Amino acid sequence: MVEASKRIPKGIICLLSALSVHEISTQSPFEVWLTIDRKAWRPRIHDLPIRIVRSSGEALSSGISYHEYNGVSVPVYNPAKTIVDCFKYRNKIGLDVALEALRDGWMEKKFTMDEIHRYSKACRMKNVMRPYLEALSA
Repeated sequence: MVEASKRIPKGIICLLSALSVHEISTQSPFEVWLTIDRKAWRPRIHDLPIRIVRSSGEALSSGISYHEYNGVSVPVYNPAKTIVDCFKYRNKIGLDVALEALRDGWMEKKFTMDEIHRYSKACRMKNVMRPYLEALSA
């Protein structure tokens, strides 16, 4: 992740890589998942296993926290934003991964419902996530 962050400075660690950073899921990614701006040039890196997803606006810029690894500040989406992104990109990572992350994160108190609602609104995922959140809080 540190090397990917150095080579793609505007990339933000997301999805399975962010779940691994926050120790939420049992998934162990073999690639570093990065979000970049929708209009940014696609980085040409062949010696690192990197998976790129694109986003823009508030969905790109909200929920970023920085983690220090070996003296390098690495941008990573916070747990609530990561969960919302898992639902947004459920066709890429699988709905079962998104549901497991939501359930595990909630049980470990990694986020609040208010945070999930805020990021689901920013990412335009409110209607998709509503039934899962209702089932979780019931």
